[in-house]
Amino acid sequence: MAFNNSGNRFQQTTPVALNLIIINVLVFFAQLFLDKSLDITGLFALYPYDSGFFQPYQLVTHMFTHGGFLHILFNMYALWMFGTTLERVWGPKKFLIFYLICGLAAGVAQLFLSDNPAVGASGAIMGLLAGFAYLFPNTEFFILPLPFPIKAKYMVALYAAYDLFGGIHPGKADNIAHYAHLGGLVMGFIIVIIWNKTDKKTFY
Repeated sequence: MAFNNSGNRFQQTTPVALNLIIINVLVFFAQLFLDKSLDITGLFALYPYDSGFFQPYQLVTHMFTHGGFLHILFNMYALWMFGTTLERVWGPKKFLIFYLICGLAAGVAQLFLSDNPAVGASGAIMGLLAGFAYLFPNTEFFILPLPFPIKAKYMVALYAAYDLFGGIHPGKADNIAHYAHLGGLVMGFIIVIIWNKTDKKTFY
């Protein structure tokens, strides 16, 4: 995925987005090197509420735990791409609140709608995508393998349809937390709609 930005360069990474990326990377390295002795992934993953393994803190920790190199690479790239833009629009405090609430909503959705444990920042990232699509609906992206750019408003609709279908009809080898994605996405839209109605003078 990449902006069709017609020559404009990405702006420097903003502080909250950068620190979130750093925390995720540090936790990932802890998983790589300490899982055999401390089971970081097992401790931080979000388990179903009736599994016997669920702990309330997992609603937060699952957002900073990932299932592999490609998983964290894609999520951090999306956090950098969408997060930097949204943090510049809203400011650090408002952006962090938005990110964490979307991540928590993703966890709650996964907790009650799925029987599988989950790790990853994907739910919070989907909230960022929702916020970005609401603010900049006509920004174009290239998404492989599509040979043409697609606008943000259509991209978010495609992702939502994919996750809805995947949640209702999961494949045998499907390990994607579709309901977490949808929970973060829906919460992202709810927040930006509320902010737009209550703060029209400073909302972009």
